[in-house]
Amino acid sequence: MNQFSSYRRKDTLDALQNEKLDLLVIGGGITGAGISLDATTRGLNTGLIEMQDFAAGTSSRSTKLVHGGLRYLQQFEVKMVAEVGKERAIVYENGPHVTTPEWMLLPFHKGSTLGPFTSNIGLRVYDFLAGVKKDERRVMFKPKEVMEREPLIKQDELRGGGYYVEYKTDDARLTIEVMKKAVEEGVHAINYTKAVEFIYEDSKVVGVVAEDLITGEKRKIYAKKIINAGGPWVDDVRELDGSKKGKTLHLTKGVHLVFDHNTFPLQQAVYFDSPDGRMIFAIPRDGKTYVGTTDTTYEGDIAHPVMTEDDRDYLLKAIAYMFPSLQLKPEDVESSWAGLRPLIAQEGATSPSEISRKDEIFQSDSGLLSMAGGKLTGYRKMAQHAVDLVTKQLKEEENILYTDSQTKHLPISGGDVGGSKGFEAFKKDKQKQAIQLGLSEQEALQMIQRYGSNVEILLDIYKNQKEEANKYDIDPIVFAELVYAIEFELAYKPVDFFIRRTGALFFQRPWVEAHMDKVLPYMKEKLQYTDEQLNEYTTQLKELLYETTNPVK
Repeated sequence: MNQFSSYRRKDTLDALQNEKLDLLVIGGGITGAGISLDATTRGLNTGLIEMQDFAAGTSSRSTKLVHGGLRYLQQFEVKMVAEVGKERAIVYENGPHVTTPEWMLLPFHKGSTLGPFTSNIGLRVYDFLAGVKKDERRVMFKPKEVMEREPLIKQDELRGGGYYVEYKTDDARLTIEVMKKAVEEGVHAINYTKAVEFIYEDSKVVGVVAEDLITGEKRKIYAKKIINAGGPWVDDVRELDGSKKGKTLHLTKGVHLVFDHNTFPLQQAVYFDSPDGRMIFAIPRDGKTYVGTTDTTYEGDIAHPVMTEDDRDYLLKAIAYMFPSLQLKPEDVESSWAGLRPLIAQEGATSPSEISRKDEIFQSDSGLLSMAGGKLTGYRKMAQHAVDLVTKQLKEEENILYTDSQTKHLPISGGDVGGSKGFEAFKKDKQKQAIQLGLSEQEALQMIQRYGSNVEILLDIYKNQKEEANKYDIDPIVFAELVYAIEFELAYKPVDFFIRRTGALFFQRPWVEAHMDKVLPYMKEKLQYTDEQLNEYTTQLKELLYETTNPVK
């Protein structure tokens, strides 16, 4: 089994440089992680490089839902609803610790985009197309029942509501768990390593020059096939290859706001109309309520999308429209995040919301494959399509036969809990064990839900390294998560830990502020940062803390 430890970065880079890979994936978001897992489980010697941290782009900045695709019905994308709905169930069963069913309330008011009649038919068709389980099929409510479920919804001209299931996830952790499983299966994966140029033989791409952005060292990595899964950077990578032509990306920005539950005491997830007709989610999570999303064309710094005052005010206005009693103000926003959707520009589309979310694979004259578009929910199927193409080409070129996709019933890392049914018994058992070690009921549950079957390793660290935690004056639970993130999840910078490995920057700001001064010196010592690196990484974390609550004009 390959190592996924920040202490072994050089070993991973050496392996990428020295081995002749069948496939090199550029990009460590959910698409790249999915492709690498699918490829390695079919027997391809696979490598992956990511210029930021895994999931640092779109894959940690979504609405954090494994959608069933209900809104695609409005665009009559029937095939997509059917495929996405079925994929959702597969994603859930393979990682029930990072994906949880969440009943969603869809209120209807006079003049709503969706009314009782059309929604009833739509949800019924959706249940059928998406293969929704019997106990998760839609229910229709009268106005009184809607208000009982969520008293904050505006009562004026309320005509009823639909009730259906979406699946809540931690998008970054889902990506990390898929990536970890790929590494367990043999993938050589590394973050903070950027493809800076391609290597060609007879006009065909045979490798990349990759720069380790931590050390500045450049290495040559060779592979029979290269897939560009760069998300919002797909076109930048195509430009490196001189093949950015035909269809290109259209980036749109989605912003989400986070409120403390005491400020926005939502008791039920709601999918509602904004004043301009765009549908918005409001979702309770871990003592917070988050609301999103916007959908505006984006032309700024791809690596650094931020919330603007207009974004914030748009969502506050939408909240005021559907939850009029709250009267939330800008200072009530506890945190926020902004993410980019890398959509494929389609002819004739006039607004961001009309642009298709479908995925496509482009092949350049050099043989570079680029995957663009798609959704979080469909990551496994997208990966399957991409690797089908790679194995087809390898069969034609070298007469090598590979198996079909192996991932449909393959648990991701942390998912070895016996599926969704087995996870309930697993939780009870591990919660009991964690409480005996000194964790509270809530702390135990949060750890199990975050790490699934890997919780054993964290409990072992918690139990056996308390002395070291005390030495660095770090809370033992925080210490266990930190050690695990560095040694088993390739966390290298403080932001990796506080955003992608724990989600804390978005949902637990006080926790970040309480622990960062102890975590940073520990990471400096263990990962041997220079003083300059420590200053840079500290500044990066503080700037992100500031940006999440202070919009740009």
